[in-house]
Amino acid sequence: MSTQAVARPLAGRVAVVTGASSGIGEASAEHLAALGATVVVLARRADRLGDLVTRIEKDGGTALALSVDVTDAAAVQAAADRVATELGGADLLFNNAGVMLPAPIEERGTDQWQRQIDLNITGLMNAIAAFTPQLVAAAAERGVADLINTSSIAAQNIYPNFAVYAGTKAYVTHLSRHLRAELGAKNVRVSAVEPGIVGTELQSHVTDEGALQWLAGAKESMEWLTPQDVAETIGFIATLPPRVNLQQVTIMPTGQAS
Repeated sequence: MSTQAVARPLAGRVAVVTGASSGIGEASAEHLAALGATVVVLARRADRLGDLVTRIEKDGGTALALSVDVTDAAAVQAAADRVATELGGADLLFNNAGVMLPAPIEERGTDQWQRQIDLNITGLMNAIAAFTPQLVAAAAERGVADLINTSSIAAQNIYPNFAVYAGTKAYVTHLSRHLRAELGAKNVRVSAVEPGIVGTELQSHVTDEGALQWLAGAKESMEWLTPQDVAETIGFIATLPPRVNLQQVTIMPTGQAS
């Protein structure tokens, strides 16, 4: 195997990353591009995506920015159609778009509940619906494709005031296990990645005072994960031999007990 093939193990692959304008999605897009993939970055903020593509290209990578709200099923399908037309289809989908809006359930913040459900669940399903045919076709042709979904440690553990967010992430993890059972026989690997606390924009969306105090205390007591930590995990999953599927990966700060 050539040195270049080792350095760029994803050369020839097309990776779609949702929620790519910041945090884990942004870092993962850059890392997958560095590993040789052609990266398609999806998010609502076109300016942020443009800056990301510029950085990727400056580092020798290839990227395409598509300004898309993943809660809009027609827009996601149009993006998938463009990926098929211009790049021959995706063989890696990293579903990362999401939002975290904790609050006590008794506050009945139904708008916040719906926003989390719309983005974390419906947006996820829109991307899966649009890109799964491409993943299946790529796996049939090349022997492997990847569907990687960002879940959370909240899918497993209990955090007061995070019930709706945690519920959406439990959905992501359980869905991923079922999809692996469906798609694994077709050489599409499905993985759920469950990070603990990662320093991203998610925290800036939090308005609940109790959750803000908890996060502040956590930041003082431990070193949080960085988006790059998770990005390297995504890259590791995608570069494993086709016979290997990491079904569920929990990545935690060393100092985070639960």
